[in-house]
Amino acid sequence: MSLHRLPGLVDVHVHLRIPGGEHKETLRSGTAAALAGGVTTVLAMPNTNPPTTDGPRLAAARAAHADALCDVGLFLGATEDNAAACAAAAPGACGLKVYVNETFGPLRIDDLGVLATHFAAWPRGKPIVLHAEEMAAAAAIGLGAAHGQHVHIAHVSRKEEIELIARAKAAGMAVSCEVAPHHLFLDERDLSRLGPWGLMRPPLARPIDREALWAHLDIIDCIATDHAPHARAEKLSDKPPPGVPGLEATLPLMLTAVAEGRLSLARLVDLTSRTPARLFGIDTGAGSTDAGNTGAGSTGAGSTGSESAVEVELGEAWTLPEHGWQTLHDWSPFAGMTVLGRVRRTFLRGKLVYEDGRVLAEAGDGRVLFGDR
Repeated sequence: MSLHRLPGLVDVHVHLRIPGGEHKETLRSGTAAALAGGVTTVLAMPNTNPPTTDGPRLAAARAAHADALCDVGLFLGATEDNAAACAAAAPGACGLKVYVNETFGPLRIDDLGVLATHFAAWPRGKPIVLHAEEMAAAAAIGLGAAHGQHVHIAHVSRKEEIELIARAKAAGMAVSCEVAPHHLFLDERDLSRLGPWGLMRPPLARPIDREALWAHLDIIDCIATDHAPHARAEKLSDKPPPGVPGLEATLPLMLTAVAEGRLSLARLVDLTSRTPARLFGIDTGAGSTDAGNTGAGSTGAGSTGSESAVEVELGEAWTLPEHGWQTLHDWSPFAGMTVLGRVRRTFLRGKLVYEDGRVLAEAGDGRVLFGDR
């Protein structure tokens, strides 16, 4: 067993459910879950109620996140007629989110002309993030090239998609991508065991798809949780909504991959902190933090300076629990899995905000990024 101090994680795909979905996740429970998972910055999706689709709604959403326990950035959501409004509000957002494929919520665009209008209007320098599966991914990459835009493909889950992105990168196109932990650690064979707890979008894929993601780890840019919590009663209903929580389990799962030799600790830091921060223009204050071994038994408390960091334990086996999570409805699709990594402490700008199951952060410790607080 060894202790390591890593930069605080930057999760570029989180559903905090605010406003309008507080019965699924509150601001406190969602940002507490982030800190418990070593995540010090989350980028929140715009498919809320109402959706974040223009300047006034973005301002209201920023105000609603003012008491966050960790740092939060907010996406704007594309609709059929808001390209100009999104472009005008872009300075206060972390990026533009475009839903091309089926999603759970009111935001979806399936008209090529409307997509092109958004690509033409959106200011360069901030990513356009797309839920674009299969053929839609190819169209998104092509639009990005045509308009000189940086395209980021969310939650890549299929072999054909990751191979397409690899070819696009090799051709010099401005494309990046993320993969969710559930697509790395679960596949369609788990559905009979998980039932509605395994329902998500994109759905769990074939074993060959999961293997392809691991085989292309070198071209994946971010590990992003797609944290999408729902109440237990909703998941057990006749029409269970898609989505699963992931903020707290991701780092233990990825540390297990490190312990098993599937990737290095340095590469894990790139995937979960440094590259996400660079792609989305986030200053994490982690310049002096490294992936070094702090030594067995070392606490690391008070030794992180002013950076945001997470202290993790690597190598000792334990089982992800059925209960005891910070997320509001206290469940995880990964419950029962044996992992070889554990989050011990999380620091936000040098302040100890989580330690061994206890959230120590106070409301407002987090900052709302990309504009005035």
